[in-house]
Amino acid sequence: MKKHFKSISVLVTAIIVFFGCADVKITHSWNAVNSVQNRFNKILVVGLFTNKDRGLREKMEGHLQGDLEEIGIEAVSSIKLYGPSSFEQTNEAALLSKIEGDGIDAVMTIVLLDRKKEKYYVPGRVYFSPFYSYHNRFGPYWGVMYERIYSPGYYQSTTKYFWESNIYDLKTKQLIYSVQTESFDPNETTALAHQYGKVIINDIKRKQILK
Repeated sequence: MKKHFKSISVLVTAIIVFFGCADVKITHSWNAVNSVQNRFNKILVVGLFTNKDRGLREKMEGHLQGDLEEIGIEAVSSIKLYGPSSFEQTNEAALLSKIEGDGIDAVMTIVLLDRKKEKYYVPGRVYFSPFYSYHNRFGPYWGVMYERIYSPGYYQSTTKYFWESNIYDLKTKQLIYSVQTESFDPNETTALAHQYGKVIINDIKRKQILK
């Protein structure tokens, strides 16, 4: 019996961990033909978000900045360097002049392209029981399976996010890398920002985009 409850406890913990994480998946990744091993002095990480998503923008920029620095690339968050409203202007020349004047020679963007609400069905009983706890006799087996099959389930909503990140070389003014991802709504935005940065940086390392 103790083994039975221990197994259930382990599975419940795994489910909590799984749904507490932000499941970020790359759907498309592209890089320019001549974009291998680019060397930049400083990369500016810019999140293009609405004002209501300012907290998410700050976390996304901060985590991606930290992930870039972990692989030896100097980076800075736009919200920390210039403030939350500095990139609302549309004057391209003035914007580029400000950035380049601070020694920045590349920009990495984070854009929330879309978000969609989705529903999924949660069964009434979702847990694992070791076979020896009920399979060896018909009565216990029937009782356990009956309860699982006929226990009512319910619908739950989640949010699916669609993201895009680009890297622009400010010397040539050209796009050298672009990646699109999708992720589900985590319990907290910190988990999303953390995993997003890791997934993107791993793809950049695999393609050897930055040196």
